[in-house]
Amino acid sequence: MPKSMNPLQLIADRWQPSAQFVRRASLACVVMAVVIVVTGGAVRLTQSGLGCPTWPTCTDDSLTPTPEMGINGVIEFTNRMLTYVLCVFVGVAIVVARARSPRRRDLTRLGWAQFWIVAGNGVIGGITVLTGLNPYIVAAHFLAATSLLTVAVIMWLRASEGDEEPRDLVPAPVRQLGWVLTVATALLIVAGTVVTGSGQHAGDASKDVHRIPLNYREVTQLHADFVFLVLGLTVALWFVLRAVKAPAGARRRVTELFAILMLQGVVGFVQYFNDSPEVIVGAHMFGSCLVWIAVLRMTLSLRDRGELASVPAQATERTAAPLATAGR
Repeated sequence: MPKSMNPLQLIADRWQPSAQFVRRASLACVVMAVVIVVTGGAVRLTQSGLGCPTWPTCTDDSLTPTPEMGINGVIEFTNRMLTYVLCVFVGVAIVVARARSPRRRDLTRLGWAQFWIVAGNGVIGGITVLTGLNPYIVAAHFLAATSLLTVAVIMWLRASEGDEEPRDLVPAPVRQLGWVLTVATALLIVAGTVVTGSGQHAGDASKDVHRIPLNYREVTQLHADFVFLVLGLTVALWFVLRAVKAPAGARRRVTELFAILMLQGVVGFVQYFNDSPEVIVGAHMFGSCLVWIAVLRMTLSLRDRGELASVPAQATERTAAPLATAGR
């Protein structure tokens, strides 16, 4: 496509969004990614996973839920429609990232990555319904949503920093410890999907919904072991950062992570010892998003990519010219 015919280029030629606008658009994607995780959990916890028994339509004869399907059909269909809302937010992020000058190709790529993850996870969601809530597909659906959250957070954080080559703010062994903590947290989240897949919340009241054939108590204990591992690594990283006199920002991110982990641990124990009430399980899913966001912020705080570049004068003039013409 010729440059002049590229709609994103046409927008960039006529509009120069501020750096703050780009950051806000990126943050909006983070918020929507969390909303998708939480509302997806609500579908499961209200036993609405098969509220719409087929896909991509709600029934074989109707795109939308029928009155006979009750509240479960409404909940499932609403969750499907939120995917389109998410696409709008991602689309805005792509447009503003492309229009921003100087151009940041990495931000544009991260925006498009979100779009393709949303599209792919929509298909996985459809397969989830068509397979009758197969627990392995359900787990993949959640992990894909977590992947979306990962890319959204990275784009949000990258929108606030420069585009220089990464420069370590701490010694290499400390950075490696940070990566070990990140991987351990990822395994913790994966273990959580196994707990859910073998637990009581199948997503539908039907007894025909398959569950992961593992002992729920044993899998939960494994999940708890990962919690203690992540907590231990977090405390260790905090002490190491103080020892090497790391920047205050990095130490603050680790402190925030520890606080969120403690709150999430309390929610997890309340959930376990009260037979997994739906509201507490939903809070635990929300907490898992906060933990992952905190881990990503911690990881990226251990390196620096310089200051955010200012808008070049020629870009400002280009944006102002049409306004001046219009005012004559």
